[in-house]
Amino acid sequence: MVWDVVLLNVAIVLSALIRFGSIDKLFFKEQQTISLLANLVWIILLLYSDSFRIVRVEPIERILWRTIKKIFIHIAVIAFFVVALKYEDISRLRLVYFYWLFFGLMMVSRFLSIKILKYIRARGYNFRNFIIVGANNKGEKIRTILAKDLTYGYRFLGYFDDNVDTSAIISQPVLGSFDEIKGFIENEKVDEMYVALHIDNVDVISKLVRICEHHMVRIKFIPDFQLYTKSNKVEMTFYENTPVLMLRREPLEAALNRILKKVFDICFSLFVLVFIFPWLFPIIMLIVKIESPGPVFFKQQRSGRDNKTFNCLKFRSMRLNEAADNKQAQKGDSRITKFGAFMRKTSIDELPQFLNVFLGNMSVVGPRPHMVNHTKQYSELINNYLVRQFAKPGITGWAQVNGFRGETKELIDMENRVEYDIWYIENWSLLLDIKIIIKTVINAVKGEENAY
Repeated sequence: MVWDVVLLNVAIVLSALIRFGSIDKLFFKEQQTISLLANLVWIILLLYSDSFRIVRVEPIERILWRTIKKIFIHIAVIAFFVVALKYEDISRLRLVYFYWLFFGLMMVSRFLSIKILKYIRARGYNFRNFIIVGANNKGEKIRTILAKDLTYGYRFLGYFDDNVDTSAIISQPVLGSFDEIKGFIENEKVDEMYVALHIDNVDVISKLVRICEHHMVRIKFIPDFQLYTKSNKVEMTFYENTPVLMLRREPLEAALNRILKKVFDICFSLFVLVFIFPWLFPIIMLIVKIESPGPVFFKQQRSGRDNKTFNCLKFRSMRLNEAADNKQAQKGDSRITKFGAFMRKTSIDELPQFLNVFLGNMSVVGPRPHMVNHTKQYSELINNYLVRQFAKPGITGWAQVNGFRGETKELIDMENRVEYDIWYIENWSLLLDIKIIIKTVINAVKGEENAY
């Protein structure tokens, strides 16, 4: 944290030298106030949730991304104070120089700190020795995680178990039984113990806690939550002093994230409706009307967030038919018009859904909305199907850009789609939405094999 403050002030001085050729103006009252605020705000951001700490089991990419987010927050706060305090003499260009320098220094600093730690640990220093109680798949999984990157600084000593799981693939030695753990800890330097036992072994676990507490070994538990869910990203929270385990984390349950996504949806849909729709709509309307009789728009009841139905809009790509609300489009479907096939191939038929986005029924990115009868059908066949309804449906989605769009010929096709939709809900970020939109545009230009 002290090093960060040093770098921040170096960036302040260098930015003044680049902008003014000297540091004299830094001693003006307004400049000193903003410099002091810059230091205080950064310290507060670092202290928030102990984010100045470098957790051992954390990839460098996550550390860098966490730093970038804090820099953007810092920019917003300082900009607010400059405007609110009406500091007209503050050079905006110097602030730009400052943030570019600070960003560069922070990235280099974080990167080098990890590299230095890796160098030190490669030579046998700054390691933590750990053992795992429970020679099973859970134990092997945590061993693999801790051993996969030298930067983490963990050295595995071995397993302990009374009954080795014969079905598990254990790549390291089993040093002994539960009764031999105490003697091993007394004779060897053990920093941490990971317990990968079933909760039924409550007596053994209680004994292990007493041993670790007495010998100053940190004990950590690998819970059996995967007995209840396949999710790999459960979330732990506390209601007062009671721990509550949730099956999955949902970033969009946070009010700030929902507001961010809503603002993005409104701005993006407004751009399409104002700059693309007015000139493209008359062309499409004319071609659709010439090719086959019927309305320009196709309106269909689909399942939305919390499984509430809404009217989903599309440009009509089929001839009028009675099976439209029940039967999926198939390859070589005779109901699809020639221009309709082109629209479906390039996803142009989905453009009216930006009206749904603007009205709040849909989002630009999210799980694709399905026909109501398909939702009823698949919710009975796939246990976690309705989890995808936790989020607003999207014009495009993570499943679609990964090849799972169009007709679902077999149940496995829908299961894969649901798996990708749930992953999206658990891992949402604005950057992920932008990535999906870019991939969607690329796929639309290339033409997709499953789009028919």
